Amino acid sequence: MNITDVRIRKLTDVGKMKAIVSVTFDDAIVIHDIKIIQGNDSLFIAMPSRRLPNGEFRDVAHPINAEARAEIERIVFEKYKELENEEGQEVAEEE
Repeated sequence: MNITDVRIRKLTDVGKMKAIVSVTFDDAIVIHDIKIIQGNDSLFIAMPSRRLPNGEFRDVAHPINAEARAEIERIVFEKYKELENEEGQEVAEEE
């Protein structure tokens, strides 16, 4: 499966969650609500999840191997950095 589209909605609130992402695979299936979160040392992605009656969270959709997770992370972080760079250029142009 190939990632054919990544859409990022940056959050403006100051906090650990930096963006919400939708990733499309083969122009055929999409996973919404992937979160980009600032960890103690670096950014990481959290797959969409739902809270169970016992209070635990369970992923609704997730990669089933490390290679797939690494590829999703690579592309999502690449697009996120592009978005940050574009916003940085816009701020510099306004000044």
